[in-house]
Amino acid sequence: MSQSDQPSVRLRPEIVALPAYKQGKPAQADAFKLSSNENPFEPLPGVVEAVQAETAFNRYPDASALALRERLAAKYGVSSDQVHVGSGSVALLAQLILAAAGPGDEVLYSWRSFEAYPGLVAVAGATSVRVPNRDDFGHDLPEMAAAITDSTRMVIICSPNNPTGTIVTAEEFHAFMAVVPRNLLVILDEAYAEFVTDSEAVSGHPLLTRYPNLVVLRTFSKAYGLAGLRVGYALGPVDILNAARSTAIPLSVTGQASVAAIASLDAEPELLARVRVLVDRRDATWRALLEQGWNIPASQANFLWLPTGAETAEVAETLTSAGLIGRPFAPEGIRVSIGEAEAMANLIRMSADIIESLPAEHDARRKD
Repeated sequence: MSQSDQPSVRLRPEIVALPAYKQGKPAQADAFKLSSNENPFEPLPGVVEAVQAETAFNRYPDASALALRERLAAKYGVSSDQVHVGSGSVALLAQLILAAAGPGDEVLYSWRSFEAYPGLVAVAGATSVRVPNRDDFGHDLPEMAAAITDSTRMVIICSPNNPTGTIVTAEEFHAFMAVVPRNLLVILDEAYAEFVTDSEAVSGHPLLTRYPNLVVLRTFSKAYGLAGLRVGYALGPVDILNAARSTAIPLSVTGQASVAAIASLDAEPELLARVRVLVDRRDATWRALLEQGWNIPASQANFLWLPTGAETAEVAETLTSAGLIGRPFAPEGIRVSIGEAEAMANLIRMSADIIESLPAEHDARRKD
């Protein structure tokens, strides 16, 4: 850190050294933004109308988002107290980490996974323990279980995993839960659950009665297309959610976000039809890349993972020059969101040349 970068007051050194979260790179008007896993469809008219009708900006919103919690409770067959609403699922995860872990405590997760995890743990003063993904880019749950110590206060499982798109199966999850301590908080981050078509994938909400140490995170940002309004929710035991509520910034969920989420639930059949379009587009793009010789995991989210390794920055720049803005994670790979049909056609066209340009023994190439 240079002299000019030194803070003018005394701050926590681990926070000063912590890189800020970087949002997906924006796209110019003539390019496609495939960097933030956003839903490319415009909001439904009924959702827009609900937001436009919520004009009492001079009043605070309902701090607990009760109407939305009651609607979600009815959807999942739980009580409204077993639902906690926040400004995106990442905000809820931050609250849960603050409630569970502090200095001297550990938070365990697979890596690579969601890039916000390390920062959230550091802000709480806790220590991250990262267990490497398997060779197939999925969570290695036996290794994660083996890494649990007396200092572990939380385990985060991301399924489908961001950025690789891989799932944890129900069988794997049950085997994991059978060996972890019952007093260890387990978070199942299901931000992309609506895009899952694999019948073997774990689904968190039916398991809440079976595992009293489980909290499930979901969001309206992805499948429901409300990324700009910031609203997500947690399902879990009341005592755990109450602790998270105690750490929350009050009034962080706006009235507009709440009514948009309710209107989206009203329009769920139409929204999920759009999700099926994206799933078909995802699977078709994945198959096309496999045929070109790519070694990429079968995604169950709304993105694909290109394991470009040391060539990540170069490949990302090649895509950018063609108007495709992906999300590079150098030196590991590039996450590409499933966007407009034209964007996917451009990706397929570009990826054929890219895979041929990579070294013969590159991990991104299929070894048939």
